[in-house]
Amino acid sequence: MTFSEWLLPEFDEEVKNTRKLLECVPDGSLDFQPHPKSMKLGRLAVHVAELPSWTNLMLDQEVLEMTPDYKPTVVTSAAELLKILDDSASSARAKIAAATDEDWAVTWTFKWAGETVLSAPRSKVMRGTIMNHLVHHRAQLGVYLRLLDVKIPGMYGPSADESM
Repeated sequence: MTFSEWLLPEFDEEVKNTRKLLECVPDGSLDFQPHPKSMKLGRLAVHVAELPSWTNLMLDQEVLEMTPDYKPTVVTSAAELLKILDDSASSARAKIAAATDEDWAVTWTFKWAGETVLSAPRSKVMRGTIMNHLVHHRAQLGVYLRLLDVKIPGMYGPSADESM
């Protein structure tokens, strides 16, 4: 079994779970910020929706350099978030399916303002930095939604808001 064949079922499951949570984001709460050091809900939700697209960045190039003048995407509705996720996941899934084990073995580097933040084989970046990062921020988004008294869908089984 290739790395891509092994990864795709997990990727599909995490995208499905991510979509369930993004569907719960209330349009009127995108400016919600639980703490001054926290991202606003809209910014966090966009980050979650865009994370699968990092797969494309990683598989299309060996070095990604971002600068402090980076401007994040801004949305005004949950429908926009779902469109971003669907586009992001669809293109990423195609890239994963087409990638060879040799592609996954190539070292990928992420730089911020000229400084190397991460340099590792693409397979490790995919699991540790894209997939785990998605789950981490999705959980963070769940906390934001809970603070807004939004019912949370289960990810790996029923949530407290769903009956067993």
